[in-house]
Amino acid sequence: MATTPNKPSTFLIFPWGLMSIILVLGLNLTLNNAWFSKNWSWIALVLIIPAAILENFKVGYSTMRIMFMKVVYSLISFLLVGMAFGSALTGYYNHQFGKVPEAKALNLPWYVLLALGVLLMIQVAQLFSMLKAVKREFMQMDPDQ
Repeated sequence: MATTPNKPSTFLIFPWGLMSIILVLGLNLTLNNAWFSKNWSWIALVLIIPAAILENFKVGYSTMRIMFMKVVYSLISFLLVGMAFGSALTGYYNHQFGKVPEAKALNLPWYVLLALGVLLMIQVAQLFSMLKAVKREFMQMDPDQ
């Protein structure tokens, strides 16, 4: 009797942390700065806490496809946040020292930088939990154990 491999559910493959990072950056760039600065704590609460909870549900699953997608989405998250931080530092430098006033840069307030940092820490925790799952899987295959 042949068994067909089960496909992992969309919930396990969907990048909850990456989606939250994109939403934080998108909301900061599109919404009025006065509205966003008043409601940033609610936006961070609505975007960060569900991302942390939903990413935490994926910890016990250690199929290769899920682990590979976790790594890819984490790398994309680091890329986006690194580009946002770099652009924010460029804007700060140009504002502070006035060397190149016509250069385009993102204006990211401290609370957006904090939210992005927390989301990256969630991604790092997920990567370490994934490494622990890989180690556990390899230990089960070791004939000496």
